[in-house]
Amino acid sequence: MKSILLTGGAGFIGSHTCLALLEKGYQVYVIDSFVNSSPNSLDMVINIYKKKYKVSNFNLTIFKGDLRDKYFVKKVFSDIYKVNKKIDGVIHLAGLKSVFESKKDPLLYWNNNVLGTLNLLEIMDSFECINFVFSSSATVYAQTKNSLLDENSDIGPINPYGNTKLTIEKLLNDIFNSQENKSKFASLRYFNPIGAHPSGLLGESPIGIPNNIFPLIINTAMGLQKELKIYGNDWPTKDGTCIRDYIHVMDLAEAHVKVLDFLFKIKPTYFNLNIGTGLGTSVIQLVKIFEEVNDVEVPIVFDKRRMGDAPYVVADNTLSTSKFNISNKRSIEDMCRDGWKWKKLNPNGFKSF
Repeated sequence: MKSILLTGGAGFIGSHTCLALLEKGYQVYVIDSFVNSSPNSLDMVINIYKKKYKVSNFNLTIFKGDLRDKYFVKKVFSDIYKVNKKIDGVIHLAGLKSVFESKKDPLLYWNNNVLGTLNLLEIMDSFECINFVFSSSATVYAQTKNSLLDENSDIGPINPYGNTKLTIEKLLNDIFNSQENKSKFASLRYFNPIGAHPSGLLGESPIGIPNNIFPLIINTAMGLQKELKIYGNDWPTKDGTCIRDYIHVMDLAEAHVKVLDFLFKIKPTYFNLNIGTGLGTSVIQLVKIFEEVNDVEVPIVFDKRRMGDAPYVVADNTLSTSKFNISNKRSIEDMCRDGWKWKKLNPNGFKSF
């Protein structure tokens, strides 16, 4: 049984990835500071796993701490090795992710995202841990009007959050190109993960006011806010609203496992990989699908465009489907249905537990 260290494992993407790893038979070690997540998400991961497989035990160990604390990170690795285990691979999801917040406080984002990753990579190197999957973002790409983004598209982030992701990608590339390097690195450039586990027991539980479109749609449907504010109806798209590539969070979680499995089988490498569906959905389309699938109303109001938004951000996912056999099993309707089910069952998110 291989052992995987999962940073940020209690977050939205992290908790679903944790479950996917357990279901593939991995021993999972989670690091999370719980600053923007709840330990209750991992309790629910355990409950789902035990119920599905009719077992009382599980291969999950949790460490509470911050990656910026190098002593803490080193102790996690040391403690695991002391029990005759080694860390075979790392999936690195920990970090701050709000574009809006990054513009307000770039120092916070550089400190968390870059310094935390630097500490992690240094400790990995000292323990000869060479398999690393990094949570990057489509925000590293330059803006485009209506063309799909492939892994060779122009790079040009326009906010501090995207800059931190690109900086880490450059760091990984430098390490890989260093003399006698044995590393196997993959940077997964996410597009727009939404939805929830189909059980309705695991989903997105943002702390504070959410900035992403899907939690705002759900909150409006729940009556937690009067209307959904859409920023701009004059974009150069069919209905005037921005187009994005939405992917089910479980498809994203399972993609991490496939990429990790691939790294274990190959020679040292470094590559970037889009994780999206290749399908564009406008904000208006997403709202209408959500309303139809769940038989609810989502009142909308238009506001002026936000600085930094792009009209069209959709993945060319040819590489992920052809080389890695990463398939998107779940539709946009599934995303809307599963996300709404989670919210109805858990109106206060993990605070309900």
